[in-house]
Amino acid sequence: MTPTADLLILNARVLTLDPGRPKATEIAVIDGKIAAVGAKGELASLRGPGTEVIDAGGGSVVPGFSENHMHLFSGSAELVHLQLNGVHGLPALTEAIRNYGKDRLEQVMLFAQGADYTILGGEERLTRHHLDAIWPDQPLALFAPDHHTAWANTKALELANLLHGAELRPGNEIVMGDDGLATGELREMEAFSPVQAAGGFARYRLGLATGGEPDPRPTDVEWRTDMEVMRRGLEYCARHGITTIQNMDGNLYQLELLAAIEKEDGGLPCRVAIPFHFKNFMSIDMLEKASAMSKAYDSDFLRSGMVKVFYDGVLDSWTAVMVEPYADRPDYVGEGLFRPERFREIAIEADRRGLQIAVHAIGDGAVRAVLDGYEAARKENGARDSRHRIEHIEVVHQDDLPRFAELGVIASMQPPHPPGCMGVPLEPTVSRIGRSRWPLSYAWRTIKNAGARICFASDWPVSPISPIRGIQAAMIREPWQATDPDQSFSLMEALEGYTTEGAYAEFREDRKGRIKPGFLADITILNADIESVAADKLGEVEPAITICGGKITYKAN
Repeated sequence: MTPTADLLILNARVLTLDPGRPKATEIAVIDGKIAAVGAKGELASLRGPGTEVIDAGGGSVVPGFSENHMHLFSGSAELVHLQLNGVHGLPALTEAIRNYGKDRLEQVMLFAQGADYTILGGEERLTRHHLDAIWPDQPLALFAPDHHTAWANTKALELANLLHGAELRPGNEIVMGDDGLATGELREMEAFSPVQAAGGFARYRLGLATGGEPDPRPTDVEWRTDMEVMRRGLEYCARHGITTIQNMDGNLYQLELLAAIEKEDGGLPCRVAIPFHFKNFMSIDMLEKASAMSKAYDSDFLRSGMVKVFYDGVLDSWTAVMVEPYADRPDYVGEGLFRPERFREIAIEADRRGLQIAVHAIGDGAVRAVLDGYEAARKENGARDSRHRIEHIEVVHQDDLPRFAELGVIASMQPPHPPGCMGVPLEPTVSRIGRSRWPLSYAWRTIKNAGARICFASDWPVSPISPIRGIQAAMIREPWQATDPDQSFSLMEALEGYTTEGAYAEFREDRKGRIKPGFLADITILNADIESVAADKLGEVEPAITICGGKITYKAN
């Protein structure tokens, strides 16, 4: 007897991303997997008395979105912070902070997210003196959208013991003033982590800041609080049609929290991959922990198996590593968090262990150093299907373009990131890069044309999490000057970046990323037909229903 479907989706415009059957109108789900895909009426025999039927209303139905680079735990915690996206000018900043802070006077520190580098306009950079004038009596810290720079008022600097500076490792900086005191600008994680710790935010950033575990171990109350924070983030992802999260910071604690939620709730609303974060102060034998995490967590819902590394910082604070000097600092190429020879050693050992490697590399100098490390690993250990990754690649050198395909390296890129996209200001980034490098900046199309596999993501909470808005950003991307190459993607190419390419990046292309019989039933139903929506209006489309493993994890009201 033929089993009946647990779930039947009808009246849909299905974009399967399966070359064998690109489109359909109906989907049947049995036991968490896609049982059948068909045209109108073809799946009627699978409908039984217990089948849940969903009418897609003619909306597009696509494989569940794979968010291929994000920061789940810290992003979840930041949802309750002051959000400064779109706030510009000192009067607007003053009003936002005072309105937010007036009901939170009992907090140890106020945190705000999304402060543009040019939030004051022009060339004036934010300092503690500006923040003291706005909010003098309570510690306050603002973070840039890229999370690589913070600005703290005097109270926060005093609480974190940073007002008189501190000794930091290369690639990190407490900007000091002529008076011998900190200006309030803190560049890179080691500089601003003490502020976060003083404000009680340390556990949520451990996966980024140290890659280590909470010490002391959280109390029962803190553990329950952290579980709720993580649940809030998972629900937020499901609301945006996401069924797979490839996290890009990690420690064992996050895996333990997710495993506890999975057990307590009878499952997770999203599939989550958590890496081991290798920091520049770690010894090479710490990769044994990465191997242990990989062995302990390897299911379709919760897994490890990756080593994440930060090689450099970001362009806006001159902490990205360039091949040639910055256009606005002609004597400076940036300082990496690792030396090239040190990174090669790490890449060789991680690769030897069979671990995938993903490296944050923004500048073309960092990208080159990472490719050199991957090439060294291949020479030392032999070629294998490693699918090592480079994250961001905001500038790439022409000579390095063919190396992605030659080494099988995945380019993990973020459509919301280029200046001019999704409200990101052009300055100071475009002037920092310099006109001669614009054709090879955020160069998705150029890298794809060179033969590389590309997966897309938001880098949330750095950028808005919505994959649909990311797809729009990829489609409507415009050159900064007429002579620059067109880097835009088609609708299907961008959709693949958030689905099939994400599955490939995590070695799961045999079971997810397509709507195909036998594949996992990870499905996103949209409230419109995206093929008929103009590209510049695509961001208005929203998920109506998210399904992960055959279970509805989000349903719009």
